[in-house]
Amino acid sequence: MPQAKPSAPRPSQAAARAPQPKPPRPFTKAEIEEFYRRLAASRPIPQTELEFINPYTLLVAVVLSAQATDVGVNRAAPALFAVADTPQKMLDLGEERLKEFIRTIALYRTKAVNIIQLSRILLDEHGGEVPRQREALERLPGVGRKTASVVLNVAFGEPTIAVDTHIFRLGNRTGLAPGKTPFEVEMNLEKVVPAPYKLHAHHWLILHGRYTCVARRPLCEKCLINDLCRWPEKTV
Repeated sequence: MPQAKPSAPRPSQAAARAPQPKPPRPFTKAEIEEFYRRLAASRPIPQTELEFINPYTLLVAVVLSAQATDVGVNRAAPALFAVADTPQKMLDLGEERLKEFIRTIALYRTKAVNIIQLSRILLDEHGGEVPRQREALERLPGVGRKTASVVLNVAFGEPTIAVDTHIFRLGNRTGLAPGKTPFEVEMNLEKVVPAPYKLHAHHWLILHGRYTCVARRPLCEKCLINDLCRWPEKTV
């Protein structure tokens, strides 16, 4: 009788035998220093692109920016802040009128509820001021770790790193601070960012991710850190 042909390996077996891609070579301290030196030289004092007047309006603007663009928030914020730039004025405005100001922003109904609630808490528990403690900020409705980090950094000059979608992408794509979650990327950035650059680090990364290392087709041909980046699929 003819011998049966050996069966082909199952896909899972074949995948297990296939050579796995090597993880990118970690950045050296000198490379990290050069990475940030170049970003700093391109924008010596980076600024948030959200429009705000004071710590309270910054907090509101960042809450509004969740799952929305800074451009979209900036279209609505000036008119809102002209009539409600303090917690008390926001409560006087009221939830329904607030919705009219922010209805062009994604999830505006939920955000209106959160803004009214956090304004009341600021008045009742913090004398109408935005607290400078992360724990107190994160207890406010609509405020998570990223929002708290932005407020601490921009309003109070704390060297925090707020990981948004741009920084999450950049940390993984470049190999500078890979991580499976925003928190992992944040912790890895905290370990590697040189102290002199920490205050502005997340702004440099956000702006680089927003305008150069974009999601669909990064502009590698214009990238300041192209030669340092570990991404194997560069567009040049």
